[in-house]
Amino acid sequence: MTLGVMVAIILGKRIGLKQPLLIQQATNSSSAQGLVRLSLYIVLIAFEALATLVLTLRWHNELGWGQALYYAVFHSVSAFNYAGFSLWSDSLSPFVGDPVVNLTVITLFIIGGLGYIVIVDLFRKRSWKKLSLHSKIVLIGSSSLYLAGFVTIFLLENWNPSTFADLTFGERIWAALFQGTTPRSSGFNTIDIGSMLATSQFFMIILMFIGASSGGTGGGIKVNTFVVLVLATIQTFRGGGQIHAFERKITEETVMRALAVVLSSLAFVLGIAILLSISEGILENHFLDVLFEATSAFSTTGLSMGLTSELSVSGKIIIIFTMFAGRLGPLTLAFALAQKKRTSKIGYAEDHVLIG
Repeated sequence: MTLGVMVAIILGKRIGLKQPLLIQQATNSSSAQGLVRLSLYIVLIAFEALATLVLTLRWHNELGWGQALYYAVFHSVSAFNYAGFSLWSDSLSPFVGDPVVNLTVITLFIIGGLGYIVIVDLFRKRSWKKLSLHSKIVLIGSSSLYLAGFVTIFLLENWNPSTFADLTFGERIWAALFQGTTPRSSGFNTIDIGSMLATSQFFMIILMFIGASSGGTGGGIKVNTFVVLVLATIQTFRGGGQIHAFERKITEETVMRALAVVLSSLAFVLGIAILLSISEGILENHFLDVLFEATSAFSTTGLSMGLTSELSVSGKIIIIFTMFAGRLGPLTLAFALAQKKRTSKIGYAEDHVLIG
């Protein structure tokens, strides 16, 4: 939708009401105002071009200028758009302790995961107080998850001789930082995922399921959906009342929509995991491998514990369907829930259901 509006602007066409509304849906924006301008901002934000330059300068000694430029373009686009594809068979493992490669790639998928709406909001307002509630929730939620991922992976994998034993302390820091942030739908890896501790792998499943933010280039249920449910849970523990954040009320409709997205996504992932365990004959053990594969496909992350290359034909079909449904599912469901309400003509008497 954004590309279509860009082409129309370049050709000098007039932009009516319909096109901004389509971009509003495509970017999960809460308002259609200024979205035509947003399409121009997206072109002007040259993160991938800058990253391409940095990676080309880093790799030209090993690959030569031509191949270094090609590899830099490929990995920059792949990182920013959360594709996770690498031209090396072992992803970015050769650069596990390389600060230039690590910082460049991490910056790309962090910015891509924040979403265009947040990026433009930061660029235009440049003040924490003036930012929208959506931007604040995404920034706080994403930062917390990145920090939790780094600390958890670092503490756990330090006990794992299969991943951190041959790394220096500095390389362990870079490996934990990279692997703690990449599950948010990025798909790159600098250490062998299959050799990590089961606890680390399960924590990565949680991060993959949450994913990036609405309007970002990643998948998952989205970090803002997760944060809304956390806020609702905290408020319930406090005795109920209005759910709010940063002196702004979060509507009950938003909470119910978030709950519907999470529960339907969780049911979908578990259902796919069960189907994979049957199709691949994994009925007694290695279920974590299957759950990891299903979650990675649903969140369009692309990480694997080694099961992908061993999938049967039916397993590959299941994963293909999961990736497609995972990319469209939460978004489509959110659109469906955002449609005009159907008001019931019948009012039922209130009653109570025991919870817990």
